[in-house]
Amino acid sequence: MAPRQEAERDERAAPSLRYAWSMLPNGRRLGAHLPLGDGMVKAADRAARIGASTIQVFSDNPTSWRRRHVPPRELPAFRERLAELDIAPITIHAPYLINLASPDPDQFERSVQVLANELRVAATYGARYVNVHIGSHRGAGETAGTGRLVIGLTRVLDLSAADAPDVILVFENGAGGGFGMGARIEDLARIDLAAAATGLDHKRFAYCLDTAHLWGAGYPIGDAAGVDELIDAFDAQLGLDRLRMIHLNDSRFACGSMMDRHEHIGGGQIGVEGLARLVTHPSLDHVAYYLETPGMDAGYDAVNIARVKDLAAGRPLAPLPPEAFEVKSTRGRSAPADHDDVDPDR
Repeated sequence: MAPRQEAERDERAAPSLRYAWSMLPNGRRLGAHLPLGDGMVKAADRAARIGASTIQVFSDNPTSWRRRHVPPRELPAFRERLAELDIAPITIHAPYLINLASPDPDQFERSVQVLANELRVAATYGARYVNVHIGSHRGAGETAGTGRLVIGLTRVLDLSAADAPDVILVFENGAGGGFGMGARIEDLARIDLAAAATGLDHKRFAYCLDTAHLWGAGYPIGDAAGVDELIDAFDAQLGLDRLRMIHLNDSRFACGSMMDRHEHIGGGQIGVEGLARLVTHPSLDHVAYYLETPGMDAGYDAVNIARVKDLAAGRPLAPLPPEAFEVKSTRGRSAPADHDDVDPDR
C-alpha cells in the first residue's frame, strides 16, 4: 500500500488524530512544498495531516509567464484554514522563468513585472516570503549579472512597495552549473553588498539556502563539521539574520557535481549527520524549513516530514523501500486549478 493510501486509511480509522501535528522538537517550523491543484483547502488539511507547521506553494503555473487576473476562488477559505491550523509562515515560490540577472531585455522586463506581481499576490495570500532563484548571467559575467540583478531587485521592490510592504523577497542559492549565480556564500555576499550600495532596504529581501544546491556547489555538509563551517561563513559574510529559509533536501549526486537532483531525507549523498545538524544547529532557531523531496503527491511528503522529526529528536531513520527511489515529482508542484482568468498577453 502506498504511503498516502495508508495515511488516508489511518485518518478514517482515527479521525480525532487528523490534525495532531507538532513543530520540530526544538520548536522550529517545518513544512513542505505542497500542490494546490486538487484544492487549496485540501492542501491546508494535507499539511496538517502530515505534521507540517509551515507551507510553500505556487500561486500560479511555475513554468509560464501568464498570470491570473484575480485571486483563486478558494483563497479566503485557504487563508482561514491555515490560520485555524496555525500553519505559518506561508511562502510563495516564484516561477522558474524569472531571471533578474538576464542580459536579454525582454526576459529581464518580464522577470521584473512577474516577480513584482508575485509579491503583490503573496500579500493577498497572507504570505511572509516569496522565494526566487537568483538566476543566470547567461555568459555576460558575474559583475554584469550582479549589476543587472540589483537593478531588477530595486524595480521589483519599488513596484510592489505599496501593495506588499511586509512581504520579504528571498533569494535562493544555486548549485553552480552553467552561468548560474549565487552558488557560493561569497557570491551572495557580493549581491548583498551591491544592493546595500544602492540604498536598498535589507528588511525587504533575504536569503534561502537549499541543501541540495549547497552540496552540488561543493559544500561538504554531510557531517556536523561541514555544516558548522557553512553557518559560520554565512554569519561572517552576511549575518544569520539574512537567512530566513532552508530548503531541506538530500541529493542524488556527489558533492561538487554542480547537479541539482533532490532525494528523500537521509536517502541520498548528503546523508543523516549533516541534515540532522542543520535542523538542530543552535543558531538557526529563526529559520523556517521546507521540504522539496520526491513523491510529494504520492505520500512521501508525510514520510519525509516524519524523517526530519526523527533527525531532530536524535532517532535513527528507518530504511526506505526500493520503490521510494522510483517516485517522480509531477503534480506535487501544481498551482491552484482555476485558471480561467489569466492575462492572455503574458
